[in-house]
Amino acid sequence: MGMKTSGTEISGLKLIETSFVADHRGSFSRWFCMKELEPILAGRGLAQINNSRSLKAGTIRGLHFQRPPSAEMKIVRCIRGRVWDVALDIRAGSPTFLQWFGAELTPENNLMLAVPEGFAHGYQSLEPESELLYLNTEFYTPEFEGAVNHADPLAAIKWPVPVTDLSDRDANAPFLTEEFKGLKI
Repeated sequence: MGMKTSGTEISGLKLIETSFVADHRGSFSRWFCMKELEPILAGRGLAQINNSRSLKAGTIRGLHFQRPPSAEMKIVRCIRGRVWDVALDIRAGSPTFLQWFGAELTPENNLMLAVPEGFAHGYQSLEPESELLYLNTEFYTPEFEGAVNHADPLAAIKWPVPVTDLSDRDANAPFLTEEFKGLKI
C-alpha cells in the first residue's frame, strides 16, 4: 500500500494516487503519510485540516489563494460525491503563468491534488452533497487572502457543467488585469 505521485503539465502541481485494500468488509486506504509525501511537502508541516461541502451540483467554490507570507500548499481529496478540482498558476515568472489544470476527484478514483503556493484553487461540484478534505500547510490568514473570479477571461477555465451556485464573495471576486504579473513566491 502506498502513494504514487505524478506530475502535471504545470511545474510543481502534482496528482497523488492512493492505493487501497478491499475485502468483504469494505476497504482501507492511507490518505496521508509524511514519509511518502515528503518529496512534495519538502519540509512543510500541516497547519490545518479543512472540510467543505457543497449541497448542489454545479456549485463553484473559489478560486482562492493566500499571499506571502501566508502562502499555503493544499492537498485536496474528494471524500463524498464528485468534483472538478482546478488549480490556476499565478506565480510571477512561471513559464506556465495563467495556465490551469483540472482533474475529476471522487472517493472511488483515490486521487488527491497537491496545489503548491502561488496557485489559485477552486472546484465545481458535479454531484449534490459533494465534500472535500483539505490538508493545508499554513493557517488561514484573512489579511493575506486573495481570489480570482471563476469566469475570468484571462484564465479561461472550462467548467464542466453550468454554474448553479456561488457565494457573494466568489461571484464578486476580481478579474485579473493585464497589469497582474503574479505572486512572488
